[in-house]
Parts: sequence; C-alpha cells; structure tokens
Amino acid sequence: MNEVKKRSTFSSKLGFVLAAAGSAVGLGNLWRFPYLAAKYGGGIFLLTYVLLAVTFGFALMVAEIALGRKTGLSVVGAYKKLNKKWAFLGYISAAVPIIILPYYSVIGGWVTKYIGTYVMGEGTAAAGPDYFNNFISGTWEPIIWFAIFVLATALVVLFGVEKGIERVSKFMMPVLVILSIGIAIYVITRPGALAGLKYYFVPDFSKLSSKTFLAAIGQLFYSLSLAMGIMITYGSYMKKDANIENSVFQIELFDSGFALIAGLMIVPGVAVFSGVENLDASGPGLMFQVLPQVFDNMAGGHIIGGLFFILVLFAALTSSISLMETVVSIFQDKCKLSRRTIVILVTIGTLLIGLLSSLGFGVLSFIQPLGEGTSLLDFFDFISNSVIMPIVALLTCIFVGYVIKTKTISDEVKLSSKFHFEKMFIVITKYIAPIGLVLILVSSVLNTLGVITL
Repeated sequence: MNEVKKRSTFSSKLGFVLAAAGSAVGLGNLWRFPYLAAKYGGGIFLLTYVLLAVTFGFALMVAEIALGRKTGLSVVGAYKKLNKKWAFLGYISAAVPIIILPYYSVIGGWVTKYIGTYVMGEGTAAAGPDYFNNFISGTWEPIIWFAIFVLATALVVLFGVEKGIERVSKFMMPVLVILSIGIAIYVITRPGALAGLKYYFVPDFSKLSSKTFLAAIGQLFYSLSLAMGIMITYGSYMKKDANIENSVFQIELFDSGFALIAGLMIVPGVAVFSGVENLDASGPGLMFQVLPQVFDNMAGGHIIGGLFFILVLFAALTSSISLMETVVSIFQDKCKLSRRTIVILVTIGTLLIGLLSSLGFGVLSFIQPLGEGTSLLDFFDFISNSVIMPIVALLTCIFVGYVIKTKTISDEVKLSSKFHFEKMFIVITKYIAPIGLVLILVSSVLNTLGVITL
C-alpha cells in the first residue's frame, strides 16, 4: 500500500486528459490514419472507425483506466493485485509497448530528419521520387535521427509524470490543434479539393469489406493506445475524484477529431496534386513521399512543410513519451532501482532493439519475415498490432466480464460520478467484444499468412 501512496499523480483532471490524449494523438493519427482512410474507401473507413471508437473503444478504455486507478499500479501489478492467476496478462500487455517503442521511434527519427530537411531549405529535394527510399535504405543517417528522437523522449520521461509528461502535453496539444487546423484549411481551399473531400466524407458502402473492418479495428488499438498497458498506467496516476467516463469521451473526441483533421490535411491534398483516382493506391509512405510533392507545389510550401513535420514530431513525441513511461513504470513496480537508472536502461534497450527496424530497410533488407516486400518493421508492427493487442483486448474483456466482474469496474467509475453508459459497457465487454475480437484475430493472422484473402 505504501507504493500506491507514494505514486505520482496528475495535478489536475485536465492534465490527465491532455496527457492521455497526447498518448492517443500521435503517428497513429498523422501517419497511419490518413493512408488507411485513403486505401480503404475514405468515407466508409471513417464511419466504421467512429462507430468502433464510441462503442468498443469506449468500453475497453473505461476498463483499462479504471483498472489502473483502482490498483494504483502499472499493467503487470494491476492484474496481479486483482487476481494472482491472471498476472500473466499483465506481462503479455507489457510486451506490447516494449515491442512498439523501438520501431515507433525509428519512424519518429524519419520525421525528425524531414524537419532538418525543411529547415535546411531542401524541400524541393524531399519532393524527389527517390528521396525517402534513399534515406531509409542508408545505414548511419537513419540511426542518428532515430537516436535523437529516442533521447528526446527519454529526457521528458526522466522528469516524471507531473513535471515531464503533463507539462509537455499541456504545451504540445494546443500547438498540435492550431497547426493542424491551419494546414487543413489551406489544403481544403485549393482548387480540386472537393473531389478529395467527397471521397473522405461520403461513405461508399460498395467499398465496405472485411479489410475495411480489420484496418479500422487495428487503427483503433494503435491510435487510442489500447491493449498495451498505457491507459492502465495513466489510470494509476489518476485522482479518485476525476470522472473516468467523461475523461474517456474527451480523449476519444481529441483522438477522432485530430484524426479527422489529419485526413483533411492529407487526403484532399493528394486528390489536388495527384488525382482522386490514386487515393486507394496510397500506402504507408503517403506522408513522407506524397506530401513533400504537395508542399513543393504550394506557394510558401517549404514553410508549410516545415511546420507540418514539426507538428508530426510533436504528435510522435507525445505518444513515444507515453510508450516509454509505460515501460519505465513496469520496471519501477518490479525493480528496486531509481527512476533515472530505469530510464537509462530502457533508453539503451530501445536503441538496441530499434536498430533492427532501422537497418531493416538497408543492410538487413534481405530479412523479410512476412514474405516478399516486407521489412523487420512490418514484422514488429504485425506482431504487436495484429496478434498481441487483440489477444490482450480479448483476455481483458474476459477478465473484466467473467473473473473480477464488470461491477468492479462500474464501482470504480461511480466513485466520482454516475456511470451513464454502464449497460452498454457491460454488453460490449461481456458479449460483443469477445466474439468480434476472436474473429478479428483469426482472420487477420490467416490473411497475413496467405491462408485466406480478405
């Protein structure tokens, strides 16, 4: 119990929401969401994602935050405290941020590199067709930018919850909103943007498929920081008088709203400069390969491009900070070491593991774990997002619904307010989510392995 009493807390309800929203708003919104929306039907993907977020995403986030606040522990300790036989679930959850943080930081390094490119006035060079591929296939330059990103993340985490994460989130979130809205307004007012806006907002039900659903649910995990221990960790820092239900709605509003704005920056922009017919052929390189071409064709585009990648860096940092904080918190609860020592050790581990993803596009490109054309980064992304996270979410629903019972979560939520959507939470957690997650997990794995084609 002494551990719980000494545990850091967020100084205010707003601080918790902004920090948790900072975790949710990241490369998942700016890098991942737009290319998935472009690839999987625009409006129909957007509709599917929003429906999943306000139902399944709501239920799982409420459960995770309540678990963290009730126990006052990070993910490993939280499950163990409530039921020792289920301690294994904490360790499985802990594996997710440990896997994601290194490869996420590699992408964060790419973003940092592009800021340097625009600051040096080389925006036109970045618009070249081979610029991105030549960069990531190198050896030392990607590693250097990757290391800079990791060290920046570690510096914030080193200062702890209130002085580090909360302070940075309070500064970054308003900047994110202001910059993104400004760029989005510029893009959607360009001639030809209407076709992109129509593609992005108007659902075409003929494009609804199993792939659309799988992409949307995978994005939900990635974007809302679910099934990876982050929300349990942040919940453990939450004060008892904070309204969990309202906080979840606010976090989802931030996340979905920012994803919507990110799409407005990118999808209509691609339609303007590349043609709406090319949108469904978009891929993970959309932000790094297409947008520099968009900026190069804009009046003042080099300035706008620099601002955009600064925005992306802020978003990437808020999420990498939460990932590293979760890993640090796990080891803090298990080891009798100072926070500073643990942060240093986690930083070293992140750098070493991340080297595999960084070099996977260069000297290690011959290693293609998931088949031809895949990389080590693809492998780590698949293992974390398509395998471990659905398993964690499924087991969490079983744990909450049938082991500790949903009443345990409801009682924790009701400590500070009424639980207005309690019935929906119970139905989704006990019945809908488990069935859906089994189908998602099986179909996703079989599709990736080539056993079935969705």
